[in-house]
Amino acid sequence: MKLYQSLMPAALLLAASTSLSSAAETWDMPTAYPASNFQTVNAQDFSKCVATGTNGDISIVVHPNGSLFKGNDIKRAVQTGQTQMGERLLSAHENENALFGTDSIPFIATSYDDSVKLYHAAKPEMSKLLEEQGIKLVYSVPWPPQGLFFNKDVNSVADMGGVKVRSYNKATARLAELTGMVPISIEAAEISQAMAAGVINSLITSAVTGQDSKVWEQLTHFYVVQAWMPRNAVIINKTVWDGLSPDKQKVIDDCAVAAEAAGIEKSKAANDAAVAALKSNGMKVLDPSSKLAGELDDIGAKMAAEWVAKAGDPGAAVLKDFKK
Repeated sequence: MKLYQSLMPAALLLAASTSLSSAAETWDMPTAYPASNFQTVNAQDFSKCVATGTNGDISIVVHPNGSLFKGNDIKRAVQTGQTQMGERLLSAHENENALFGTDSIPFIATSYDDSVKLYHAAKPEMSKLLEEQGIKLVYSVPWPPQGLFFNKDVNSVADMGGVKVRSYNKATARLAELTGMVPISIEAAEISQAMAAGVINSLITSAVTGQDSKVWEQLTHFYVVQAWMPRNAVIINKTVWDGLSPDKQKVIDDCAVAAEAAGIEKSKAANDAAVAALKSNGMKVLDPSSKLAGELDDIGAKMAAEWVAKAGDPGAAVLKDFKK
């Protein structure tokens, strides 16, 4: 009897340890960008926050650079439960619903403050739309403003005619069409190879993606046109989310709030560093000519009207809330 009693604490400890071990989960989070990219670094910091907050019960493994799923497949993989979480540029899925392209309406939100304001205006409708697809929005971080990369001087829209440009969402494709360029869909991880092969000779993207892709090896000019600020979203499978205890959901929500705040600061710092890198590698970093800026503004107004027509009443409500 004494021996049994003496073993009870050890047995209880073993049972508790076994219970904790069985409760621990490892989740995958694929993303489309390099490990050094600020969005991926932010995702890694988020995963550490969740691991700490759950005492190791949830371990999130971030898979960068399209290594687990290519960018275009990430949202579907989360939706179908092939992966628990993922990070995705939701505007790439505007063909599903115009609301996914809210952050890529040209020249509407071109500063970080306006990007945050537009995000909060769109978030209720966006969250509802995602949940209907079996996905929960966890957090979202903006890219720096999108600019234009070329291998020549471009002083007007006429100078852009026939140029083969990388397209990553409907906004980039439509802007290409309206400027006479040829849009070609290329994932971020494939930009360098596509440029080296001559598949594309222009980009509509941030200075950060330009730096990631070492665009100075093929291109010479970066025009700071501040077109829009697309956002990456970290998403989780809704069934996985619903299966969590309220305490663990709160940990993830708290870490998400921290990730959004930290992500904006990382985005700003990454943009400054990327612009400096473009210059130090011999690229010309230029403001658009007054003629080009005016022509792009006209194109932006046309694209905004087209977006509102597709997005309907929900889209109109988002913009009305944004403009308050």
